Order: sequence, then structure tokens, then C-alpha cells
Amino acid sequence: MSVLVYTENWEGKFKKATYEILSYASEIAKQLNTDIVALSIGNVDDNELKILGNYGAVKVLNANNEKLHNFNSRAYATAIAEAVKNIDAKVIVMGNTYTARATAPRVAVKLNAGLVPGCIALPKSTTPFVVKNKAYSGKAFADTQVNADIKILTLNQNSFKIIENKKDAAIEAFNVEIPNFDNEKIIEVSKAQGKISVNDAEILVSGGRGLKAAENFKMLEEMAEILGPTATTACSRPITDLDWRPHSEHVGQTGKVVAPNLYFAIGISGAIQHLAGVNASKVIVAINTDKDAPIFEAADYGIIGDAFEVMPKLIEELKNFKNQ
Repeated sequence: MSVLVYTENWEGKFKKATYEILSYASEIAKQLNTDIVALSIGNVDDNELKILGNYGAVKVLNANNEKLHNFNSRAYATAIAEAVKNIDAKVIVMGNTYTARATAPRVAVKLNAGLVPGCIALPKSTTPFVVKNKAYSGKAFADTQVNADIKILTLNQNSFKIIENKKDAAIEAFNVEIPNFDNEKIIEVSKAQGKISVNDAEILVSGGRGLKAAENFKMLEEMAEILGPTATTACSRPITDLDWRPHSEHVGQTGKVVAPNLYFAIGISGAIQHLAGVNASKVIVAINTDKDAPIFEAADYGIIGDAFEVMPKLIEELKNFKNQ
């Protein structure tokens, strides 16, 4: 019996979130006195797969079926379920990403498994199996007991530190038969080039209606550029409704749920729907003229002031710091 980890890749590369779930799974494996096996789906180079061994994987199942090169939740669920049966896994760990949220429930149905989404800590006990997770869009916590024989856990980003646990991971081709889904149609979606997505960014510089006009987002773009390639801009829902920014930048409960290391909320009041989508950020910095704005209740650092006065000074200080 092993712990299976679905190690999601982004265009053939693993990222910080992958190493977080491997570290998390490795600690669960210690609790259960077993090992972890990683499952990689899609076209990933062997050198990249070997990296998974640095975080506890003793084996990497490489499902490089041509039908798995484009994401399809039914196809991915089939591959994951077959991998679980192959190694007789009783615990499956996935990141709490869009891919996992679309796939994990299908896997749970296939395996008659218990599913706990949004885990934020190691299991408090394994007999019975109890794990802490976020509930009600992050506004509450729950200690969830799983009575099913197979448990599926999705881990919130930034909820667990990366721990190196070097193993010599054996890479093994995993051949799984994927049925044809004739009633489905693949829609090509073009990605913006040369800019990191809000889901992948470690730093988000986000703006709201307090910026007053679309052209004022230029100072947010300038700040993101200074902060480096892992930073990008984002916005609240009213901004995309006004067509000031593209919908790909909309973060919040009704947009993209994000968990960057650093989140700047500039001119954002902090409606509950917005906070539900960004409250997993490690550090939140708020700039707002309204001292009673809800965003300050969620912020780690707050500046009560006019963004048009604060931002130029902040940008200047960042430039000076970068040039030191």
C-alpha cells in the first residue's frame, strides 16, 4: 500500500505547488509507515520526472498517452483511478487546482472514495482518518473524518512547506487505456505570451475601482515589472465588468482563486466574494483611502491613503532597493 500523488505539470514543467503536495504526501506516508508514488500525466521529460524523487517519491508512473496530452477531466480521472488500483493506494494527494477540482470528484466516484477538498494540515489522526480543511469558501475550518477505505485529499497552495526528502525515484511507463469521448469537443484557448498567469504568479499587484480609470493600471503594470518575472497584475470583478482589464486577470470567488506569496490590493474595498478568492495568499498588503474598508481586516499590512500618492512613492522605493 502506497500514497499516490498526482503531480500536475505546466507545459512539461513542475512548479512549487507540485513540490508542496509531494512534501505533504511524504509526511502522510511517514504517518502510515509507507512510501509515496508519483503519477505524472502528459509529456514530461525524464530529467524533470527525476526531480520528483527529491521530495520523497520512490517511483514515478509516467502516463504519456497521446490522449492525455490535452487536459480532459474524464481521461485524467481514468488514469488516476487506474494508477490507484495498480499500486493499491489508500490515500491520493492532489493540489487544489482547477485541474484537480475538475478531476478529483470523478476519481472519487470511480473508486467509491472519500474526498476532502482544500486541506491545510496533516491528518490529526489516521485511525480514524481526520484532516483539517477549509470550508465555506475559506471562511471556516473543518475537521473532516473520512470513513471510506480510499481517501482523496486536495491540498491548498501555500498550506505546507517544501521539505526535501531525497529518493532515487524509478521512472516507470504507465500504460493506461483511455476511451474515446466522442461527445466531447476540444476548444483551443490561446495564452498570453511573455506574461505569467495569475494562477502561477508568486506576486500579484491587483487593482479595484479605487483606481478610477483603465489608464491608471499602468502604475500597477510598472510595479509588477519591477517586482520581477514571477509578478503580474490582477483585478477585482468590477474592473473586468467595466472592460478596464481582461477577464483572465479577474481574481475572487467568481474569478480565479489564487494563493500567491504576496498580494497587493490597491483600491479594492474587499467584498466577501473577492476575499474568498484571495485569502489563501501568504501576505496581503492593502492600500485604500477608507479606513473601514473590509480589506484591512484580511490584510497583514495596510496603508490608509490615496493610491495615486502612495503608489509612485512605493514604486520609487522598489526601484531604489532593486538598484542597490
